[in-house]
Amino acid sequence: MAYTLKDGELFVKTARKIIEHYLRYKEIIFPEEIRKYEEKRGVFTTLRIKNDLRGCIGFPRPIYPLYKALVLSSIAAATEDPRFPPLTLDELNKTTIEISILTEPVLIEVNSPEEYLEKIEIGKDGLLLEYGIYSGLFLPEVPIEENWDIIEYLSYLCMKAGLEPDCWLKYKVKIYKFQSQIFREKEPNGEIEEIILKKNMS
Repeated sequence: MAYTLKDGELFVKTARKIIEHYLRYKEIIFPEEIRKYEEKRGVFTTLRIKNDLRGCIGFPRPIYPLYKALVLSSIAAATEDPRFPPLTLDELNKTTIEISILTEPVLIEVNSPEEYLEKIEIGKDGLLLEYGIYSGLFLPEVPIEENWDIIEYLSYLCMKAGLEPDCWLKYKVKIYKFQSQIFREKEPNGEIEEIILKKNMS
């Protein structure tokens, strides 16, 4: 990961501009200032109101140039997350925006499921699970926010994919891990910081 805080500020501020423009005019824009980020990267946009999730959608794999993934994930997080109604302009003024730039997911190779416990690091690894038509993903900050251990992390990942909690023990699932660089507004339309994840040791 090689993005600076200046890059992150641009990502977050541009995401806000993109969302506001789309909510006003139902038009997708690709601002010139981000078009230089042509490398393909996975990107997620997360929206929160008073720390409560209000939308989170993105692309786990690097299928688009970063600038395009940023635009599409920002609009989708605001308007297409099936857990929430579309964001309103009034809500946008109360919303903090977080942009996660992902490394490419790497398959965790194991000879037995128990090896997952040694190969996953909370506070570092996001996880993507795939099994046939089923899939589920958690960004690296989720197990910290929920105070999960690795078994809980894997169990909730299975349920996120629509499977039973012990699917990682029972089936030949594919689990990939990735890392992310996270830039977040401290308050709506406010100062932007880079988030360094730390495992809760309590």
